[in-house]
Amino acid sequence: MTRHTPATPRRTREPRDRDAFIRVRGAREHNLKDVDVDVPRDALVVFSGVSGSGKSSLAFGTLYAEAQRRYFESVAPYARRLIDQVGVPDVDSIEGLPPAVALQQQRGTPSVRSSVGSVTTLSSLLRMLYSRAGRYPPSQPMLYAEDFSPNTTQGACPECHGLGHVYAVTEQSMVPDPSLTIRERAIAAWPPAWHGQNQRDILVTLGYDVDKPWRDLPKKDRDWILFTDEQPVVPVYPGFTPAETRTAVRRKTEPAYMGTFSGARRYVLHTFATTQSALMKKRVARYMVGSVCPLCEGRRLKREALSVTFAGMDIGTLSQLSLGRMAEVLRPAAEGRFEPVAAGNKTLSRAASRRDTARRVAAGGSAHAGGSDVRRTPELSEEKRIAAQRLAHDLVERIGTLQALGLGYLSMDRATPTLSPGELQRLRLATQIRSNLFGVVYVLDEPTAGLHPADSEALHRALDALRRAGNTLFVVEHDLEMMRRADWLVDVGPDAGQHGGRVLYSGPPQGLEKVKASRTARYLFDGGQVRARTPRAPEAWLELRGIRRNNLHELDARIPLGVFTAVTGVSGSGKSSLVSQALVELVGQHLGHEPEPEESESDELRPSVAMETGGRIVAGADALRRLVNVDQKPIGRTPRSNLATYTGLFDHVRKLFAATRQAKARRYDAGRFSFNVAKGRCDTCEGEGFVSVELLFMPSVYAPCPTCHGARYNDKTLEVTWRERNIAQVLAMTVEEALAFFEGEAAVTRPLALLQAIGLGYLRLGQPATELSGGEAQRIKLATELQRAQRGNSLYVLDEPTTGLHPLDVDRLMVQLHGLVDAGNTVVVVEHEMRVVADADWVIDVGPGAGEEGGRIVAAGTPREVAAAKGSRTAPYLAALVEGAPSRERR
Repeated sequence: MTRHTPATPRRTREPRDRDAFIRVRGAREHNLKDVDVDVPRDALVVFSGVSGSGKSSLAFGTLYAEAQRRYFESVAPYARRLIDQVGVPDVDSIEGLPPAVALQQQRGTPSVRSSVGSVTTLSSLLRMLYSRAGRYPPSQPMLYAEDFSPNTTQGACPECHGLGHVYAVTEQSMVPDPSLTIRERAIAAWPPAWHGQNQRDILVTLGYDVDKPWRDLPKKDRDWILFTDEQPVVPVYPGFTPAETRTAVRRKTEPAYMGTFSGARRYVLHTFATTQSALMKKRVARYMVGSVCPLCEGRRLKREALSVTFAGMDIGTLSQLSLGRMAEVLRPAAEGRFEPVAAGNKTLSRAASRRDTARRVAAGGSAHAGGSDVRRTPELSEEKRIAAQRLAHDLVERIGTLQALGLGYLSMDRATPTLSPGELQRLRLATQIRSNLFGVVYVLDEPTAGLHPADSEALHRALDALRRAGNTLFVVEHDLEMMRRADWLVDVGPDAGQHGGRVLYSGPPQGLEKVKASRTARYLFDGGQVRARTPRAPEAWLELRGIRRNNLHELDARIPLGVFTAVTGVSGSGKSSLVSQALVELVGQHLGHEPEPEESESDELRPSVAMETGGRIVAGADALRRLVNVDQKPIGRTPRSNLATYTGLFDHVRKLFAATRQAKARRYDAGRFSFNVAKGRCDTCEGEGFVSVELLFMPSVYAPCPTCHGARYNDKTLEVTWRERNIAQVLAMTVEEALAFFEGEAAVTRPLALLQAIGLGYLRLGQPATELSGGEAQRIKLATELQRAQRGNSLYVLDEPTTGLHPLDVDRLMVQLHGLVDAGNTVVVVEHEMRVVADADWVIDVGPGAGEEGGRIVAAGTPREVAAAKGSRTAPYLAALVEGAPSRERR
């Protein structure tokens, strides 16, 4: 395929009919400044601009929101309340707007039961295939499609309830350090506060030795304390020694209270099942150990469903294959070719036979075993052949759409919470491509996020197909190649927050070159090459041997220390398995502690099934003193968590307010200025700043609190000011505004300056964590980490840190990351942005393909060396940016 040169956007078509435009007048959503803009229909329109400039406010908050509002006007009020709606946009008028579909990166409510198969509807077709055309054991009645679903009572495995894993609470999980005594909290599963002390006091009354190391207690005693379901009620004497307690019990002294004992396992299971606190559920989930269900072997279904086969495989085994392999298995049936299937050697167990089949298919072989010791099953009836061919053909076609988008390495039973936002958006896009709609506006949020340039080619073809079908595409995007391919470009800015919100340019991409105020133009038209820089020389090497994780099999890798390393490869090649999982876990083990991601709530409040990394570090680890894993997980799950509280700067702000003469006269401490503390917050909204308004047959809406009007605090607290601003006004400031306001207060301005330098000056101090993107959350974590004194010898790991960043913001981020290296640290990033890779000291390219076709190190060296490597799918794209590297056509 011929590559477009970075300096010259492609020739684009302008709409022939000037009335074929969507006309926006007076858009004021978020930071938009009364925007008027015309954008064409039946075209690929890219909205560009720095992070926080207002492009999403225009595309999603205005255009999509208005299209959805108009559609819902035609829906019955009762039905309307069942649909999650966006608000009514602040805009004077929009003319010529067709119906719209949004393909965003939000996950919705994460669930382990949501999978690739359910998102794409492949699961429904596959269940129908097994129900109608599967081979049943003799005398077994036909099963319905729902009998093949792990999410129904009639289909789920009775042992694991359709999860594929069972969870146990073991002595080792509840007592991680048996050298401790019960008094020293050996039983870590018990709660840390009064409740845990209560249990220890009860054990003293019951006569157990709480001062002997756990491992020295009799096994009978250990088992009863941990696993009993008995709940004896006994007198409790807090603060008494064991001898004093025995005397008090003997004399029947009046106790402080009567306490009820609960075994540690019973406490864990009961809390996990009944608590309404997400944090409590997360805490007790640590003590629940997951393992593959022994009954269904992780296939999640009851035995009757697993006894039905198609192409020699049960539905659970077929669902565990990659989509590419699954298509190969189904293709003969889709083409009407049905061969008699070998039933298998009678001497083999069913499990062994299944594993043997799966191994053959995964290796690219046939699902059918050969040999003289097998019997042939009867051929399918004509009725089953017709059903099988039609269903298999539809499955193979749908899988083909997913393969065209570079998702063939995923398996159908892959849980959606384990997918990246980019993968999830492309799954939704594939479903829309198959829907054959026309005359629709598709609004996409950075569809190239998490995509290697080679995978982006497939995305571009998919978007072109949607446009040719008569649809309009609005794409919020930072990717320069997407801008070059656009029919129309809307550049918003020039900067973020209050310094943005204006449309700088609207027209064919070539015209942007003349717009001097645009922050996008210089990156789009400068040829794209990265400045020449002599790569740093490694100080030492971290050597990993025999790494086994996901698609990595006995992989050896060398990671240079004291330099900036970029790990590249197509989506699904094994980059994150090597860096974010294997490297982080092995270094963490060596340092004797868990890696240091922040304690935010995880996406799933359930026990995790431990996936251990195989392999070891053989050299270099002694040079590292610290590990920092800066991921994109949210910094909080509720609106009470925000930028100011997470970075710690709000503690200093509250102390400044508490130190004012006004606060001292009223005896207000720093806690008074927290919206999480009853004494200072508004009683009506309890510090939320808004209240929920029930609208009966319409969905509930949130309105500013009628008492505090969104300020979060009560009137008495708001009377206290610092430099003539109250605490609510401070929280409403942007980082940029606060930096000037707090001049001279180093404890506050230091984190603010870092947030500004990293491109987050547009965020409000009190902006809820729930409104932040994954990229914004990651940069906030990085800024928080940069506040620490740099002592060197730390390993920083970042997974795609440029996600959601404009090239200008990428440059700002790179300054900070290079600063970490200059301070004597090691930085390793998993990255698809070729400008970052070209500016690295060392590149490790993983691949060459995805899934089973990846998992190897294809090339390693300086950017220039990797750009010249043969067999690397990264090399052609890197060569276009590295000075002196051979430029080649992209294949």
